[in-house]
Amino acid sequence: MRENGLKARQKRQFKRTTDSHHAFPIAPNLNDQDFLADRSNQKWNADISYVWTGEGWLYLAVILDLFARQVVAGRSATGCTRSWRSRCCARLWRSEDLVRG
Repeated sequence: MRENGLKARQKRQFKRTTDSHHAFPIAPNLNDQDFLADRSNQKWNADISYVWTGEGWLYLAVILDLFARQVVAGRSATGCTRSWRSRCCARLWRSEDLVRG
């Protein structure tokens, strides 16, 4: 390996990024793992995710219609603060993009 200029790389240890033992209130799981819906706008799910871009992290919040399996509203930002998450949820709920039945 030395003759060919190769070096061994150790696998990085898994790093947990979610703190499940926090003091903040936890929203109830109303869907209870049942992600099937009989009609549009019967069940929605919301999620916040992040994507690495060449300019840094991009945070994305979306509301999904579980019947259509489509995004019905979404917002993005370059930072994911608690106030952004709160404002984002409120904006998504009031959004003109949100298809209501």
